[in-house]
Amino acid sequence: MQAIVEWTGPEGMAFLAHSDSGHGLVMDGAPEIGGHNLGARPMEMVLMGLGGCASIDVVLILQKSRQALQACKVILDAERATEDPKVFTRIHLHFVLQGKDIDPKRVAHAIDLSAEKYCSVSRMLASTANITHDFEILGAD
Repeated sequence: MQAIVEWTGPEGMAFLAHSDSGHGLVMDGAPEIGGHNLGARPMEMVLMGLGGCASIDVVLILQKSRQALQACKVILDAERATEDPKVFTRIHLHFVLQGKDIDPKRVAHAIDLSAEKYCSVSRMLASTANITHDFEILGAD
């Protein structure tokens, strides 16, 4: 896996990032360090990456267990260290799932499997952060 991150120039702290899968995005620093709020901060990208990784796992596992899932959203809440390096120290994932007759035991199992086995981002972040999760199930739309 490879990525390229390129500074857009001396007028700020924006960077263009490109993945080897052909996708790109803008990252920017906070205004207090010269950023212009043109994109997500790098640590926000890490947090969103955790949410995406865990959500993919949960959706795939629930689909394989024949759950009639219609929607999946995860709300992440994190705290960072006050001293440099300002790593994540606590992260909570709250999954909101919607579908017909979704089995809570299967949801709990899917989330546990993601956290303990499949989500690479979660496993990496667990070295510095206490990661917790919970969920709620909404009825079919």
